Amino acid sequence: MNSSSPASKETFFTHDAGFYRTFFAMAAAVVLQNLVAYSVNMADNIMLGSYDQAALSGAATVNQVFFMVQQFALSVGNTLVAISAQYWGQRRVEPIRTLTGIALKLSAAIGAVLVAVCVLFPRPLLRLFTDSEAYVAQGMDYLSIIQWTFLLYMISNTLYSALRSVGTVNISFYISIVSLVVNVGINYTLIFGRFDFPEMGVRGAAVGTLVARVLELAIVVFYVLKVDKKLRLFAGPWWRGDAALRKDFTKVYLPNMCSQVLWGVSVPMQTAILGHLSDAAIAANSVATTFYQYLKVIVMGLSSTTAVMIGTAIGKGDLARVKSDARSMSAISLGVGVILGAALVLLRRPLLSLYNLEADATAMALNLIAIMGIVMVGMSYQMPTSFGVIQGAGDAKFTMKMNMISTWLIVMPLSFLSAFVLHWPVEAVVMVIQSDQIFKGLPAFLHFRKYKWIKKLTQ
Repeated sequence: MNSSSPASKETFFTHDAGFYRTFFAMAAAVVLQNLVAYSVNMADNIMLGSYDQAALSGAATVNQVFFMVQQFALSVGNTLVAISAQYWGQRRVEPIRTLTGIALKLSAAIGAVLVAVCVLFPRPLLRLFTDSEAYVAQGMDYLSIIQWTFLLYMISNTLYSALRSVGTVNISFYISIVSLVVNVGINYTLIFGRFDFPEMGVRGAAVGTLVARVLELAIVVFYVLKVDKKLRLFAGPWWRGDAALRKDFTKVYLPNMCSQVLWGVSVPMQTAILGHLSDAAIAANSVATTFYQYLKVIVMGLSSTTAVMIGTAIGKGDLARVKSDARSMSAISLGVGVILGAALVLLRRPLLSLYNLEADATAMALNLIAIMGIVMVGMSYQMPTSFGVIQGAGDAKFTMKMNMISTWLIVMPLSFLSAFVLHWPVEAVVMVIQSDQIFKGLPAFLHFRKYKWIKKLTQ
């Protein structure tokens, strides 16, 4: 830690009103951006749900592929934030530019590989998640267009992460608003064939998302080039590598990537388990998961804000404030989780009225949303604590180990056992699948209390 920084008197929770103003302002901006960004995909889901159940389920199947793209994007973005926020705490911008260049090149390479996999193996990819030929056919129509957004998303997310690491968060919200409006407008026009345009169904939804992603990237690049005054990314030779910084980035990135991707792989596999049970299970789970994910992005926003503020505090070198700030943000996240979980349970009937589902799928979705409401509380504590505080402070190995053990040694075996050997009801299988979001809170809490997660990542 930087011994030149003034030390604070340690309190259990932070008493500095400025900390809470900064936290809630940044969290509000990041949460709103996440909500609006997720609404781009949500718009496809809701509008296709009112169009046709097969189109909805086909798009939902493809969204499992996009979920994996998000995990790769998050692994790069979270690594960039963890290191860059500490440099920003020291007000050193040049290393952040170099780190952003490293992250952009990595994102472009990963995005290109993911697009190639979708182009070359679309049918085998989608059949991992469903046996329904009707859903696969609709999914392939959707994927043939949506796959081109994956590279755009990887690059945009990296630029957002670079800006977020220096406290610039409002621009991503405004960009997401523009993207949502464009996507909804094109969806309405092309899915249903309005204003003398052809009725394209699921392909119309994909076109709307593609145009929205192109627009997002164009605006954020313009902002970084012409407007941003903090990072000034292109003011120096950001594309040149730096061996020491690349080593630092790789050291944090590899466990981040393993943690994020190995956990991420399990989520589509868990969806695939339900997809092999019944068509009603696929539809009910896709709807329930949509609303759960919609609220989950709020928790992800809190986690992202926590990572930035913890990294900045470590960069400043005040150990006492790092600890009290971390405790304060974990407590806030738990309180938010209780509110979100209750809202999900209480509003599940009005939410389901947006969909045109068959009776058995509707009844199942009601039960699944109630389960997700309980899961939300546990997830709201463990995610900001493990990913925001612990991983954000530089201890990526802990989250990697926790996710590998909980997911691959506990949840996945029990999920297959409950679904295909014990033949439990769909609701019970979902409870098993989502159980890690609750029990991971215990190891996260125990590791949090040791404070060994505080790592100095700057040179």
